[in-house]
Amino acid sequence: MLYAKGNVVEIACSNGTKPLNSIYNELGCEKHIFPFSRSPFSKCNLIAYKQLKGLVEKEHYDIVHCHTPNAAMITRLACRNVRKQGTKVFYTAHGFHFFKGAPLKNWLMYYPVEKICAHLTDVLITINHEDFELAKKKMHAKKVCYVPGVGIDLSKIQSVECDRAEVRKSMGVPEDCVLLLSIGELNVNKNHQVVVKALARLNNTNVHYAIAGLGDQKENLLNLAKNLGVESQFHLLGYRTDALKLYKAADVFVFPSFREGLSVSLMEAMASGLPIVCSKIRGNVDLVEDGVGGFHFVPNDVDGLTQNLKNIIDDTAKVVQMGDANEKKIKMFSLKNVLDMMKEIYNAR
Repeated sequence: MLYAKGNVVEIACSNGTKPLNSIYNELGCEKHIFPFSRSPFSKCNLIAYKQLKGLVEKEHYDIVHCHTPNAAMITRLACRNVRKQGTKVFYTAHGFHFFKGAPLKNWLMYYPVEKICAHLTDVLITINHEDFELAKKKMHAKKVCYVPGVGIDLSKIQSVECDRAEVRKSMGVPEDCVLLLSIGELNVNKNHQVVVKALARLNNTNVHYAIAGLGDQKENLLNLAKNLGVESQFHLLGYRTDALKLYKAADVFVFPSFREGLSVSLMEAMASGLPIVCSKIRGNVDLVEDGVGGFHFVPNDVDGLTQNLKNIIDDTAKVVQMGDANEKKIKMFSLKNVLDMMKEIYNAR
């Protein structure tokens, strides 16, 4: 969208494990690789700060738009001088690390940093209603906005065609099973272990659970599935580039995270017409209406999750109704709608 309006766009990021989206190469977008770290205690962040500060002071960008807590802190500190010269600093908070029910350490560590850095922010963009209300009251950025996520291309998702049997074969799951699907990193926050436990309690060998993603919890999840006797029903797919086909091959999308901002994978699953069973947390409740598009459960409540899954698995009519409801609800989170809102924010700078 920015390129189409005649802008020059550059990107600064770490050299992460996932490949950079090829669109950056297609557009000729210049990339600056800095050693940003997710850990606030990493010395790499100091190096990244110095490198980024040198870049922004050399190039004098009109807008610097940052994402993720640590990188956004570094960026806003690095841009202190150039803001005095006219550079505007935008920050999209994809879910504050402090939220209702968050551990006290999250509030002690992240809240003061975000509150201080808000003073160095021209536009603070939030993507769920809980964060928006908190930011309006507590974060003194020059401007606070709500945008419903990063936007998803509904036409692209809903036009996907796939051979369900072939996709399931590539996943290593039976063609006629009831397939639960999750997409996301294999980390503690994504909370996949609660689904593995629920899978065991369902005691139904025709139900299988697949996760697409990489992460440090792989061995722990495999060991848990083995100890619970469901290893043959549990499938780790690794990093997949065909996520949109995976949704089409699944029956239920399960999203058990402890913390989210507004999940793209959850939105994609809704646009694919899947019923959802998700944790009752900020962001998820913005998307999925309990009892209409799926069911909510408390993240650690294995019994509640098990019952929700059983309610959907045992009622094929409900699967269709919930899938239809999600396809209607997700329209307000479309890429077109989000881009229209972002245009207004950029133009009003």
